[in-house]
Amino acid sequence: MPVLRNIGSLARCSAGGGQADIHTVAGAALIWDEGLIQWVGPESELPTEGYSGLKGADLDAGGRLVIPGLVDCHTHLAFGGWRAEEFSLRARGASYLEILEAGGGIRSTMRLTRDASEDALLSRSRAFLAEMACLGVTTVEAKSGYGLNLEDELKQLRVYRRLREEDGLPRVVPTFLGAHVLPPEFQEAGAYIDYLIAEVLPVVAGGGLAEFCDVFVEDGAFDSALATQLLLAAQELGLGAKLHVDQLGDGGGGELAARLGAVSADHLEYTSESGMRAMASAGVVAVALPIATMYLRQRPMDGRAFLEAGCQVAVATDFNPGSAPSYHLPLALTMACTMNRLTPSEALKGATQIAAKAIGRQGSSGSLDPGKRADLAFIDAESVDHWLYHFVPNAAHRVFIAGMPVGPE
Repeated sequence: MPVLRNIGSLARCSAGGGQADIHTVAGAALIWDEGLIQWVGPESELPTEGYSGLKGADLDAGGRLVIPGLVDCHTHLAFGGWRAEEFSLRARGASYLEILEAGGGIRSTMRLTRDASEDALLSRSRAFLAEMACLGVTTVEAKSGYGLNLEDELKQLRVYRRLREEDGLPRVVPTFLGAHVLPPEFQEAGAYIDYLIAEVLPVVAGGGLAEFCDVFVEDGAFDSALATQLLLAAQELGLGAKLHVDQLGDGGGGELAARLGAVSADHLEYTSESGMRAMASAGVVAVALPIATMYLRQRPMDGRAFLEAGCQVAVATDFNPGSAPSYHLPLALTMACTMNRLTPSEALKGATQIAAKAIGRQGSSGSLDPGKRADLAFIDAESVDHWLYHFVPNAAHRVFIAGMPVGPE
């Protein structure tokens, strides 16, 4: 039963309070057993009874900041190849839609992912997760969406199932994103949605391969009516709803997410005030993806406006090979402060408790509270403000997943 002592400051990031309330405890200590947190509070109040084996099991945080393990609630983890050539194209003025219409973008990754074996995708995704863990990330949502047919969508989702069976890696939460863009085998979006509903969704849901269904609602992808059709069918099969919306323009995505009772709506660079209010009323988590905003040179999502409208705002990487080719969640947190107008405390809670809510894990992850998994990171910083203000390649000194250390000690 390890006892963690000598914590300079501990951010519990509990569910109560506003987004800026990270429930900081100075001079803290923490006890866990069998991967679950048993007690947290000031070290001066450590219990002397009821916890066997405390002596000789001490760990020393070295006076560092301790935070909950970070939760990346939006990634496209398993994919083939990269798309570095698009980086140059965008620098010369090519837009996201122009690249997509020319056969690049998601369709380019689709071809490379279809060509990759399941074992190759597994090995690559495992390596990404190990590197993410060293940054302090302990839970990762992972989407399919680069297969765009039954065989290759299932291949991606099987990779995520196999990763969930491995110890020492961030926990993977799988999402089915078959409605990413229209694949070349189909000429009409409605026919493709019908195919997903009839042929793919039953296999995905019946095999327990995904917990959520996501749709990319945008010009060049799918409209609101087709998204509604697919997500209602997915909800009937027990999958939660997620949405990529309002990334390139205001398509009424906030209102759509509210009508469907989506657990989250992501991107949201152009969401209207009425969309924000609708999401707040429906309890939809707004997910900021500042790395994608930067790479695509889009107007940043206004996180401050979402908070003022009553929404909770999560922060994630959108890790993918084209528009967000980085899994560095701490970088995204700093960018959320500079681009999305969040404070460091709001950004941290957005990548812990609120991000966990965006993937249905708020009861087990996202905060340092008794009964939750002992996912935590020691950060070489005196405070959350200083950590996100003074960006360094990696400030995570030590990381634990379910109470076990990961990466180099």
